[in-house]
Amino acid sequence: MSRLLLVPLDDLVVFPGMNVTLTVDAGDGEERVLLVPRHEKEFAAVGTVATVTDRVRLPGGASAVVLEGLHRGIAGAAITEPNGRLYVDVDERPDPVAVPDRQTRELEREYRAVVEEILELREADSRIHAFLRSVTEPGALADTCGYSPDLTYDQRVELLQAVEIPARLELALRFQRERLAELQVRRRIREDVESGAEKQQREYFLRRQMESIRRELGEDDASVVDEYRTRIAEPGMPETVREQAEKELARLERVGEQTGESSVIRTYLDWLLAVPWGERSEERLDPQYAREVLDRDHAGLEDVKDRIVEYIAVKKLRQERGITEDKRSGAILTLIGPPGTGKTSIGESIARATGREFIRISLGGVRDEAEIRGHRRTYIGALPGRLVRALRDAGTMNPVIMLDEVDKVGADWRGDPASALLEVLDPAQNHNFRDHYLDVELDLSGVMFIATANVADTIPGPLLDRMEVIRFDGYTTSEKVAIARGYLWPRQLDRNGLRAEEVEVSDELLRTVVTEYTREAGVRNLEREIGTLLRKIATRIASGSAGTPVTVDIDAVRDALGRQKHFQESAIRTAVPGVATGLAVTGAGGDVLFVEATSMPGKAGLTLTGQLGDVMKESAQIALSYVRGHAEELHLEPAAFDEHSFHIHVPAGAIPKDGPSAGVTMVTALTSLLTGRPVRHTVGMTGEVTLQGRVLPIGGVKQKVLAAHAAGLTEVVLPERNRGDVDDVPAEVREAMKFHFAMSIDEVLAVALEPAAVTSAA
Repeated sequence: MSRLLLVPLDDLVVFPGMNVTLTVDAGDGEERVLLVPRHEKEFAAVGTVATVTDRVRLPGGASAVVLEGLHRGIAGAAITEPNGRLYVDVDERPDPVAVPDRQTRELEREYRAVVEEILELREADSRIHAFLRSVTEPGALADTCGYSPDLTYDQRVELLQAVEIPARLELALRFQRERLAELQVRRRIREDVESGAEKQQREYFLRRQMESIRRELGEDDASVVDEYRTRIAEPGMPETVREQAEKELARLERVGEQTGESSVIRTYLDWLLAVPWGERSEERLDPQYAREVLDRDHAGLEDVKDRIVEYIAVKKLRQERGITEDKRSGAILTLIGPPGTGKTSIGESIARATGREFIRISLGGVRDEAEIRGHRRTYIGALPGRLVRALRDAGTMNPVIMLDEVDKVGADWRGDPASALLEVLDPAQNHNFRDHYLDVELDLSGVMFIATANVADTIPGPLLDRMEVIRFDGYTTSEKVAIARGYLWPRQLDRNGLRAEEVEVSDELLRTVVTEYTREAGVRNLEREIGTLLRKIATRIASGSAGTPVTVDIDAVRDALGRQKHFQESAIRTAVPGVATGLAVTGAGGDVLFVEATSMPGKAGLTLTGQLGDVMKESAQIALSYVRGHAEELHLEPAAFDEHSFHIHVPAGAIPKDGPSAGVTMVTALTSLLTGRPVRHTVGMTGEVTLQGRVLPIGGVKQKVLAAHAAGLTEVVLPERNRGDVDDVPAEVREAMKFHFAMSIDEVLAVALEPAAVTSAA
């Protein structure tokens, strides 16, 4: 135990082997002192025993001593002597000189390796490497950690207080590992920064070179990014869309204009800027003008015209009275009817009447949902959906968009386009429609959607529920003649290079073409026949074999169109018992179907032919069961059913037929067969029958009546509950037809069968 002068050191730690100069008075005759670190008046428990190697006089009269650390010393009791100096009892702990054990050697080797790596990262002077190799004692080696400027004061004190050599080496190794990890992170960051800076610098020089080349070639040297920025800044784009565009533009700036990713970003920006944000056509809200346009372009179609005029009138009132536009009140009109009735062409007239742009989207055969919603940008070759493309082509956000053939939309593993249309055609949702490619909200509430379909049966129920259905049930003969005179004839004259004064035709001859060469709900085939007729005449005029004007006669019609294609065959077909004239609705409009029945000896049974669907097959079974169950009321002999099989056939077998409206016709045909009473050739009938003989209501009354009128029938039997539907039939047809309304099958048979009583044909 030694008593040494206590020399406190503020925020300084001296290790054994370290030399230090202090401006303190060590006193005369003091050869050794104890240097103890002090922090905020707190002394460390372990200090360094140091010897005074020199005393010097500093300029100004101050004195200083040069001290050399010897070894550690543990401070004991403090004693203040009469001269005022503070002494302490010190337990000196020099490092033992002995052969280190295995653990100490391993710690020593690891410590040297870590420090060597630190020195390499710091690119230290070679003299430091030599100094480190010159230290052979493990304790002194651990103390070299205290020389590091990166250690904190507390870490140095902690290292000084580690008296045992293994513990001191472990502590020094931990400190140096922390320094090494920190230096490695700094090096990686510096390398990344330098690499990024080099890359940016390289790209900068390449861009400058490219600009110089463009200037030499005389090309526009404006930056693509600047062009996009200018276009994005233009007014009209919603703020959320602008933010998305600026975000993609920032990506384009980061990746550069010549990378593969830049082409994807530029394509996206091109599409985003192609949408006419904020552009709207100035609507002409004049109901009277709209009606004039619609009447000029189309004959008939009063329901459609009335609805369009109502739409324009309501919008005009809301605008004049300052009522805020409701984005949830869009009009989704759906025109359902046979081909050739003018569903598609009326969309152009609506657009012209309202002053909007017109775009047509054909949905027939579409099976991929992405056609509606667009492809996600993660796919190669991704594109927006058809709606975005339609808005781009229209150039406004409020065009008239016609969704053609919506009943022919398919579905497969790529999704269900009809489900995607739910959002498009729902006024409560389409104000924030989101295309998968653009991934921004599109306001479709200003678009006037008009859908077309041939039949409503194949349109999914939820989709049909969002539509306002207007039915096109076809034209009467007089309407077809008027359309031919006012629209088809002038158009075909122009297409065939003829002038109006060069060819003359009478309305009566046009009526002949309508009745003898076409039997359709629309007028598409009628226009083809007129075109064929005018081509023949154009050929004669061009060859000089005919002078002008040419008056079309029946011989010219027969020569151009051939023999008569359609006949009024009801009288011939129903002349024998067992044939009844039924009325049906097909995809091409109303039609007349002849139901034939016959019986033959053999095992009891029923044969059905004519491409009948399940519903019509059930109707045939019900008809036979009713006739057999009411044989006595129908004055039939039971022998008529014994050992006889029945065959019901609906001709035109290549055409599939189905629907709940043939039961009445089949009962009438069977009854006619079994009673031997022919069906009146002027009567057509429609309706479903129950096993009790009740006549059930059906649909498509207008189309069926028009078909009956075109086929030359003068009387129609309808279910009683369809009495109100006759009001939809044009007045011209109502006056020419006689309607019979039946509640039971007895009333039908009383009207349909000839009154002559004939014995059973069984």
